[in-house]
Amino acid sequence: VALGLYFPRKEYLENVYLDEPAGMPLLRIHALKDAPEEVARFHLCHNLIVPRARPQENNWFQIREKTGLLYLSKSLDREDFNMLSVGNWMPLSKVILYVFLSSHPFQEKECDSATRTAVFLSLINATAPACSSLTARQLCFTEMDLSFHIKENKPPGTFHQLQLPSVHHLCQNLSISYKLLAAEGVPFRYNEDTTSVWVTKRLDREERERYELIAKCTVREGFREMQVEVPFLVNVLDEDDSPPFLPNGTDTAEAVVEFNRKEGTVLSTLTVYDADTTPIYPIESSRKKYTGTIITDDPWISETFRVEHIFDEIHFSPNGSQVRGTRHEY
Repeated sequence: VALGLYFPRKEYLENVYLDEPAGMPLLRIHALKDAPEEVARFHLCHNLIVPRARPQENNWFQIREKTGLLYLSKSLDREDFNMLSVGNWMPLSKVILYVFLSSHPFQEKECDSATRTAVFLSLINATAPACSSLTARQLCFTEMDLSFHIKENKPPGTFHQLQLPSVHHLCQNLSISYKLLAAEGVPFRYNEDTTSVWVTKRLDREERERYELIAKCTVREGFREMQVEVPFLVNVLDEDDSPPFLPNGTDTAEAVVEFNRKEGTVLSTLTVYDADTTPIYPIESSRKKYTGTIITDDPWISETFRVEHIFDEIHFSPNGSQVRGTRHEY
C-alpha cells in the first residue's frame, strides 16, 4: 500500500451518455506524492457500485495506470443502461467507481486497503448533446467545484487539468483556452500546452491555509467568443509539525491561595497557543493533547485543587492571511 500518495480531491463527477464510442476519454484523475521518488499508479477495482442494488461487474470503464485517464472501454448501449439503472424510470442513473492509488503494480487483493477516491458517474438515457447546444460553462467546466486539498510539506506536482477530456474529444471545431488568474507570488502555475495546474513548492499551512484563485475559460467558434470564470480554491491540509508556544515563554504559573475562597474560585491561569491544529472533535482528543498538572507532594493539595482545561479556536494572521489555531487555557 502506498504510504504517502494521495488524491487532491475527495471525489470526482462525470456524465456518461448512451452510445459514446469505446476509447472515449471521460476525466483525468491526479495524485500527489509524499516523497519525490514515489510513482503514482492508478487502478480500478472490478465492481461498479449501483445504489439500491447489488454491485455490478465493471465492463465499461478503464483507467490508464500511469496517467490516471479514465475512459470508456465499451460503448454503453440502452440495454446496459437498463441493467445499470435497475428498473429506474428516471432519465439518469448514478453509479460509483472507486479509483485506487499505489506506488507499485497493483494487486486485486489490495482493493480493500489502498488509498482510494470515488468517481460518481451519471449515466444519462440520451446520446451526447451537440457541441453547439452547450453553454460556455458546460464546455469549459464540469459540475464539480474546482476545490482541492494539498497537504503541507509535500513535494510539488500536478494536481488538476482544466481541459475536459470528453469535450476536447467531441468538440474539435471549437477553440477552448484557459487562464489561471492569481495574485502575484502564489505557488501555483498553469501550463497552456497541457492545460495542467501544478503546485510549485512545498506549502506551509501555518503560513497560509487557503488560496482563492479564478479559472477563466474562453470559447471561440468562428467570430463568436464566450467567456466564463469560476472560483479555483486550494485548501492546505495540516500536518502536526509546529510545537505549541506560550505567549510569555513560561509553562508554569504560581497560585497564591487566601483563606475562605469559595469552591470554583480561579486562582491562577496559564495560556498555551497552538498554531498548528484546530480544536478536534470529539472534544476529548483535543483535551488529551496537552495536560495541566499541579506539581506537589502534598495529598491535601491534590485533593483540594484541580486544573481545568478549556480551549477554543482562534485566528493568527501571518503575512496578512488568516490561519486557524487553538488557544488552550488552564
